[in-house]
Amino acid sequence: MDFRSSRRLKKWGMDSYLYAPKDDYKHRAYWRELYTVEETENLTSLITAAKEQGIVFYYALSPGQDMTYSSQKELQILKRKLEQVSQFGCEAFALLFDDIEPELSKLDKEMFQTFANAQVSVTNEIFTTLNNPKFLFCPTQYCSSRAVPSVVESEYLNTIGTKLHADIDIMWTGDKVISKTLTIESIQEISDVIRRPPVIWDNLHANDYDQKRVFLGPYSGRSPEIIPLLKGVLTNPNCEFHANTIAICSLAAWSKCKSETKINTEVKLETETEDGLPQEPIPSIVSENIYHPKIALKNAIKEWLTEFCIPKEAFGPISKPQPPVTMVMPILPIIPSVNTCMSLTTTTTSCSFTGNPKPSPAVPEFNTSQLQAFADVCSTVNSSSTNPVMNSLVSATKIILDDNIPNTIASIATSNIEIPKKIPISTMAVPVMKIGSTQLIQDESLDNNLDMTENSKENEPLMNVEDDELRELNDKGSLKFDDIVKTNNEHEISDENIEAMECGSSIASQTSPNNMVKTLSEDIIMSDNAKNEIVMQIEMSDEEVQELNLESDFKSVNEDDLLLFCDLFYLPFQHGNQALKVLNDFFWLKNNANVLVSRNKNDSSVKIEIQEWMQRSQKFDEYCHSVYILGKKISTCANKELCYDLFSYIWDIATALTVLNAFVKWLALGCFPENINSYTQGSFTWFSKGWKESFQSGDQEPWVFRGGLVSDLQRLMPVDGGNDLFVYKFPDSPTVEYYLMRPYNHMDEEEVYNVYQKTNQDTNILPENFKELLFDLNICPFLTLNPELAIVMHNTCNIIIGYACAVVDCKIFNRNKEICWIPNMCEKYPLEKCESSLPVFVKTTVNGFHNFKYECPPCVYSTYPSILSLGILKDDLIMNSSLAKQILTVLLAALRSNGSFGVHICLDDRQCGEMDFYLKLGFNEIFRDTENSTIYLGRQY
Repeated sequence: MDFRSSRRLKKWGMDSYLYAPKDDYKHRAYWRELYTVEETENLTSLITAAKEQGIVFYYALSPGQDMTYSSQKELQILKRKLEQVSQFGCEAFALLFDDIEPELSKLDKEMFQTFANAQVSVTNEIFTTLNNPKFLFCPTQYCSSRAVPSVVESEYLNTIGTKLHADIDIMWTGDKVISKTLTIESIQEISDVIRRPPVIWDNLHANDYDQKRVFLGPYSGRSPEIIPLLKGVLTNPNCEFHANTIAICSLAAWSKCKSETKINTEVKLETETEDGLPQEPIPSIVSENIYHPKIALKNAIKEWLTEFCIPKEAFGPISKPQPPVTMVMPILPIIPSVNTCMSLTTTTTSCSFTGNPKPSPAVPEFNTSQLQAFADVCSTVNSSSTNPVMNSLVSATKIILDDNIPNTIASIATSNIEIPKKIPISTMAVPVMKIGSTQLIQDESLDNNLDMTENSKENEPLMNVEDDELRELNDKGSLKFDDIVKTNNEHEISDENIEAMECGSSIASQTSPNNMVKTLSEDIIMSDNAKNEIVMQIEMSDEEVQELNLESDFKSVNEDDLLLFCDLFYLPFQHGNQALKVLNDFFWLKNNANVLVSRNKNDSSVKIEIQEWMQRSQKFDEYCHSVYILGKKISTCANKELCYDLFSYIWDIATALTVLNAFVKWLALGCFPENINSYTQGSFTWFSKGWKESFQSGDQEPWVFRGGLVSDLQRLMPVDGGNDLFVYKFPDSPTVEYYLMRPYNHMDEEEVYNVYQKTNQDTNILPENFKELLFDLNICPFLTLNPELAIVMHNTCNIIIGYACAVVDCKIFNRNKEICWIPNMCEKYPLEKCESSLPVFVKTTVNGFHNFKYECPPCVYSTYPSILSLGILKDDLIMNSSLAKQILTVLLAALRSNGSFGVHICLDDRQCGEMDFYLKLGFNEIFRDTENSTIYLGRQY
């Protein structure tokens, strides 16, 4: 954080900043180590910058993972560490005891009666040693779902409430780790137990548990009427620094209101535009004291828009910060217990706890009717990163690989174990993810937290003077306390009393790539030798930014673009209006495509239905095009830091829509049976019974429905068992090159031929008069006899760079080939042309035409009756390795629509390159014909 960063926070209404980066190894894993001279300079600069803008800087430490509470030596080490930071000018502190096992060591059990007593003893002594500063405390049970057995009856929470010093604030996330709503009743309940107003650490916009999601929707689900009941609010925003303007600005607007609109904000109003935003003038719709999320979103978008025009450099490859989450489920796989790295602070008050103890409640039960659906969702989650990453949801200290994270839900879903009608919900404590608070933004990355100097620091994220400050604040966490709201008890809300919760972001997530190649693993290894280059950046004041000329050409992002972006990546329990529209439109087009089969009938009602289908498919295509344009604008914006933060997300959604749009264009051909719907209905999708309701209810933590809109769209594609086809590696750098797909037409034959020639090495040694031989053998029969099952891929210049073709039944195909194709080939390649000097495979191919005989092995045909072939130009495949998967997905969906559930490829055993290509696409060897040197690869879908 620097002066500009702290100024930005103050401008947005933040008044506190929590430094609690769990990627800072001296914050958690090596909390005992003092800071070096270089690190001291960094931390001191952060504290000074905050003070200059009146921002309270909270320094947090997480010693609970391996601390011996009863050890005086450990206690002295903890005091020494915090006293060192105090010498840097820090006047506010926090101790975080989240993400730890709630068990005492053997030595601690001899001194302390309970786990809570041990934490309280250490915290109170530290508080006193530091002369009673502003102080936050994060309990191990930080939300209702983690309270054992309940909030009211939790011995742990009651001990914290009665014995923790009254001037220490306690943080709380609500009913769940990520709460859809916060109610007055729930706030009053926890306040009674902890004997003070809680500091809400809000995880609404935290995204470190899902690689496919970033949350750009407005702060919602919390009525401003709860503000008088709180000591403050901390927001734990997205891992990506530049993605948090909406979260922070809308929270700031919320904090200034006294009540929320009584209108259902999820329903379109008569006074709203098609995009769901209130029409001008805003004051005539909602009073300034009444909070309306959509108005807050619109205002925040205006604020965010200026950031896209600030010139900034970036370095290194794009890397998503959050890895897949490990589902920690002792009993119920559907309710993963994931630790959020949240901080909770409690201040004991003079009032004592009274009341009769209640009898132990019956163990709650969970209805498993949707268990399989939830399991399917989790099993289809995509992970495109293969680099090691720091994951707060898996481990706060260990570096792991994505592929090593087990998917407990998926394994249970695929087992044959019968699931009982109801399952007792475990109340065992589980790990939690890191989170921030409403008006405080926290930085969890070592980049933004530890290393902020003019010279290269270890693990330092690249930040711009103005947004760099915000990036640090984002990662570390900024908290805002409402200055107006005061409680009647003696402890008033102080602007300085709030800190932000830490967000489980990795260092790589805080760095922006461009001119320097830097791996994620290099960012994560936190050693004294790790250094990052500093890139010169252009500094611009807020006034200068406002003067930028925002032109309306395709390169300039506008408010409508950002509204579209926000709708695509809205909130954990809610898709935006335009996202819902694309879901509904594709589902309608797929379900009503059967009307196209009857297009030749003279029935007027059928013609009207077909016309409607065509019109809606055109609108769907236009919608997809708007997303492509959005991706281009973001990839070419002046702010490369922002671009690198957001591009992978827009690339994900654009890729998903490319596949869906290509399938819609194929459906428009009407080349499928009338009972197509019996083949294309997915097992569990957004439109399955109870699925949407479960997603929106907030009863489940959002990581149960991982993948967001991208996964919801992918699951609508009729390719069961094709999850691997949706695992893409995103480009290392932003690109304006988008590849689109459409059905093949006869005008494309020459371009397809060129692609085939360039992708097959054998064509290079063919004699001039045999140049088309292999194309005539392997591809042309598909294009001639079954052109309706051929897809081509082209770039933005409309040049074809790939193809995929197939037939539903290989036996019928070969019979037709023998009748309609082979005679022409025999005429084109007469035996007398086969000179002795020709390559052996040329003579063998020509002889094959004249002695055509093809029999698919029964073991292959019975399960894999279809056959296909595809090719992509190497240069384009290097640029975008997902292209082959995309075109294959569309072709498999087309085969599935025709009742085929298995496809094979027949290769010569010397075609090692092609075999490797198809194996990477999920094909497996299913049969080897040694006599004919032939290998069959197949896959089901």
